[in-house]
Amino acid sequence: MKVLLKDRLVILISETDAEQAALTAWNLAHHGHVLLARADAATAGRSLVLDDLGERDDACRAPINVVSASSDPNVRLIGNFAETPFELDGANYRSVESFWQGLKFPSAEDRARLAAMNAREARGRGARQGYQGVIEYAGAQIIPGTADHWRLMEAACRAKFDQNDAARAALLATGDRPLTHRLRRDSQTIPGVIMAEIWMRTRQWLRRDVEKGAPRQASGQRSGDIA
Repeated sequence: MKVLLKDRLVILISETDAEQAALTAWNLAHHGHVLLARADAATAGRSLVLDDLGERDDACRAPINVVSASSDPNVRLIGNFAETPFELDGANYRSVESFWQGLKFPSAEDRARLAAMNAREARGRGARQGYQGVIEYAGAQIIPGTADHWRLMEAACRAKFDQNDAARAALLATGDRPLTHRLRRDSQTIPGVIMAEIWMRTRQWLRRDVEKGAPRQASGQRSGDIA
């Protein structure tokens, strides 16, 4: 195997059929990975070791933009439009978006109707309705776009990921990579940066439960559980 060292490059050139086969197999197994160069202490620096740090996006902690239009089905599963039924405060919701848009309606009947809609239908109804002053939820009056409003979103996200195995696995699979929520038009009531922080806090909360071996909750979650 011939080795050429150039600026920012280490080039390997096979000289036999066996070396070519080995190089091809290695490349297929490590294509797109990040390698860390270090001197081999065992040979007093006379050789070089390249440590595989994994795929580039994971090794470099590239941000993941969580949007419903993502090409990755696991990323879409994290987002609020995903069909991930959950229960919160004794009510059932088809998606987080259905819960969120329902908050724009004052009556329990209207909220129940939106809870059963898919995310796009709920968003359309919510956009036409808009917020009518304060939100009344669980006996509290909440001003749209405030920290109390965002806590309701976080409660819904926790319920979703706690009760849905596939969504929980998708969120945990993002590891320590930063999550973002960048849209062409940002929300006025829950900006993308706030939404991304909620997902990352939920990921930390789930990870702590996994480490503790805590049992998952099938139902009975309350928005008041969010500090």
